[in-house]
Amino acid sequence: MKKFQILFISSFTAFIFACNPLEVKELTDPNNPSQASVSSNASRRQIQFLVTGLEQRHKGYVTNVAQAWNTFGREIWYLNASDPRFQTDWLGQAGRLPDAAYFGFGATGGGSYATPYQAIKQGLVLIDAANNTPLLTAQEKKAVEGFSKTIMAYQYLIPANFLYENGIRTDIKDPLKPGPVRSYTAALGFIDSLLTAGYEDLNNAGTTFPFTLTTGFNGFNDINGLKRMNKAIAARVAIYRKDWQGALTALNLSFMNLTGSLTAGPAHTFGAPPDGFNPLFYVLDANINTIVVVHPSVLADTTRGDARVAAKFHRRSAAVTVTTDATPLVGTHQDKRWSVNTAPMPFIKNEELILIKAEAHAQLNQSTDAVNAINIIRNAATIGTYTGATTKDALINEILYQRRYSLWAEPWGHRWIDARRYDILNTIPTSFDKGTIFKQFPRPQAEINWDLYDAGN
Repeated sequence: MKKFQILFISSFTAFIFACNPLEVKELTDPNNPSQASVSSNASRRQIQFLVTGLEQRHKGYVTNVAQAWNTFGREIWYLNASDPRFQTDWLGQAGRLPDAAYFGFGATGGGSYATPYQAIKQGLVLIDAANNTPLLTAQEKKAVEGFSKTIMAYQYLIPANFLYENGIRTDIKDPLKPGPVRSYTAALGFIDSLLTAGYEDLNNAGTTFPFTLTTGFNGFNDINGLKRMNKAIAARVAIYRKDWQGALTALNLSFMNLTGSLTAGPAHTFGAPPDGFNPLFYVLDANINTIVVVHPSVLADTTRGDARVAAKFHRRSAAVTVTTDATPLVGTHQDKRWSVNTAPMPFIKNEELILIKAEAHAQLNQSTDAVNAINIIRNAATIGTYTGATTKDALINEILYQRRYSLWAEPWGHRWIDARRYDILNTIPTSFDKGTIFKQFPRPQAEINWDLYDAGN
């Protein structure tokens, strides 16, 4: 009996020390591995997970930017009967202007600011992981780095266009010591340099991309395809910088094809959980009061016979009406671009590149080349060749009009950015909603608070 008591006490003591209920043990979450776990000696499988994660984060902006920015530019209304702020605040009704605590840097600024930075951080982690593992060849490391920098450059462009003259941070590698806020001009220069660096990495990466991308990158899932995608994004950046010759140079190295499909280009893919469905898909004529509808001014300004109108706009059997403090908003037409809720969504396409070509030629007073590019778009839309004046101003007006319908409601807010680029924000109509056109958004309150904290420590 005494022997049993000794054994029991020893076992109980061991149990207490082994399973101390007051001792919290660090657990590893297999679904959320730490950054440190891939920062050195990452396996090829871990690198693949990071590549897939970057592509997933790459599309995180789509819902917010498509709904909000296209509302700012009056391409759409995002009608949401359950939360009127999507109308009153996003439309600037009753003089509502965004401030640092604006509704919301969750509903508006999340996808336009925080989400892109999450993708950028993912890219930085991927680059470090690839460079710090002995399991990749030098060419494979360059391939990963070139892909990452290209996606990161695309993502930096989102907060840059959202905050515009208020500037953004471009150095975020150390989240506790972020770099200074840089002007819009400086940010665009940084983005252009990042694309150039990514292109050079791809030049040194051989011919095969060593990891798997989704079907959205079909045609762009090798090194040459990624290089063409890189230069397409560079062409978009070039027109924002008013570097017209630079835009043409980039286009010549991109996937632009004057006789090819206008919808060709790399795309975001969507699917059933754990993926997400296409956020812009709505069942036609569904009896709902939360939906994206075509802005009345877009319908009013169409050209007779424009094939884009029939392809993109569906007249609903019953209009959707949402009442706001300023005026009722009545949506008669909805988006019909997506046939199913898993339809892929191009994030830059051949049609935009041809329009960039037209704009660059017009700005360089190369009217014949500009008209030729315009006519590719017009003929595809079945509205005939351009017969107007060929002055720079006339051509730019025509190009902006064609961009309005060719790039309608894409997850980039093209019309809002275009009107700002040409200082014609005042031409965007507000009579239908009695709202205000925003030029830009302020830095989030959290950013301001960080600077105040940092200055005092």
